Amino acid sequence: MLKDLKALGKESLIYGLSTVGARLLNFLLMPFYTHYLLPAEYGVVATVFSYIAFLNILYQYGMDQAYMRHYGQREKAFSTAYSCVLVTSVAFSAVLALFPGFWAQLGGIGAARGNLVLYAAAILFLDSINVLPFADLRMAHKPFYFAGVRMASITLNVILNIIFLTRSHMGIEGVFLANLISSLFSVAAVPKRFTFTFDRELFGKLAAYSLPLLPAGLGAMAVQVIDRPILLRLAGESAVGIYQANYRLGIFMVLIVSMFDQAWRPFFIERADKPGSPAVFARVLTYFTVALVWLGVAFSFFIPDLARCQVGGRALIHESYWPGLSIVPVVMFAYLINGVYVNLLAPIIIAKRTKVIMLATISGAAVNIAANFALIPYFGIFGPPWAAFAAYCVMALIVYYYGRRYFPVPYELKRLAMAAFAALLVCSPALAGWQTAGWPWMLYRLAAICAYPALLYAAGFFLPEEKNKARELLARFGLMPRPDVGL
Repeated sequence: MLKDLKALGKESLIYGLSTVGARLLNFLLMPFYTHYLLPAEYGVVATVFSYIAFLNILYQYGMDQAYMRHYGQREKAFSTAYSCVLVTSVAFSAVLALFPGFWAQLGGIGAARGNLVLYAAAILFLDSINVLPFADLRMAHKPFYFAGVRMASITLNVILNIIFLTRSHMGIEGVFLANLISSLFSVAAVPKRFTFTFDRELFGKLAAYSLPLLPAGLGAMAVQVIDRPILLRLAGESAVGIYQANYRLGIFMVLIVSMFDQAWRPFFIERADKPGSPAVFARVLTYFTVALVWLGVAFSFFIPDLARCQVGGRALIHESYWPGLSIVPVVMFAYLINGVYVNLLAPIIIAKRTKVIMLATISGAAVNIAANFALIPYFGIFGPPWAAFAAYCVMALIVYYYGRRYFPVPYELKRLAMAAFAALLVCSPALAGWQTAGWPWMLYRLAAICAYPALLYAAGFFLPEEKNKARELLARFGLMPRPDVGL
């Protein structure tokens, strides 16, 4: 058993690091785009990639998950699943490619940008036919190959973006050409066990497993990306560009939640049947929330400074995008609520009540869409972050409500409320609009970050065993005397 658990931990770490690395490499492009693309141009790029992300769910329709579920029949299952995805992807991309101007106009980017629809159709096709080979690598326990191809593809994408924008001066088209070439590389680099065979009976089983995943996948993706097309319609291309650049500054919270999710799922599944596991799950949520609230406060205070800092005589983010820096704290805490939602999924998954996840994601998508249409006309780019915050709150509340019925966990609601109240208290001057230049503002921010754990301690948040453990850790690092050493 220990050998199996060690292998699981190793693979989870590799997959998790590859995901983090991929996100960081993509993040490196964002400051670059702000200097070489106008806000309106970056807005078009962000909108089209939002459509691509959403359509990817439709193109793949959960067939990779179905293949992994039927891996015992891997030869027939792979060929059948791959045949289906190949045929449907050709059909979907053909529909896009035959009427590019129509789809560009419908998507809000203008019929003159029909060439971007052609790029999107090609990228969607390549990404969809590669999803099953990647799933095969995971099932064959080849995490290094999996991670290596992903990182090499994204590195190639970054390099080509730089070349096409700085040397070739291709503008928006260079961004999509770089993505197309990197997708081609990824397809060529991943081995396939494909023979064009189709097992009708097996297809029925694959479809029965995969298609119910489609609504949940579309709902979850809608919560993440639907705000860009809506913002484009209601506020214009420049607004989307400014929003996208500042939204990407929330990547630090995204990375933490993603890394936690990689470790959390195997953790609670392995411990589901053990005595005392509900109390452990509750304590995990408490510690997770306290840590992320603290980090969220710190990031929110200092990321605007990071965006303005000079690198080689240039600001990290071009000044034309600075008007959107105020959305960063809301984005941060929206992702924090998403992290709480990830925590609260444990009882639902343990009880195998996955329909609740579909209900939560579809409800979240509906709230997000409605809130965006309601808020954007009045608040512009400040509307979508609050819409995402509201959507994640709804999703968290739904899984919490049903989770209590199927697998009760004694969540420490009082302590969670104390953590939220302490954060609001230390941030109240900033929330009230106080901000000044120079050392008073810097001193306040540093004091607020330090005051947060101190305030929790003074309010009796920490339990006796937690205080003892903290003393032991401080003593280990020489920050206070050891308990067993006399004065």
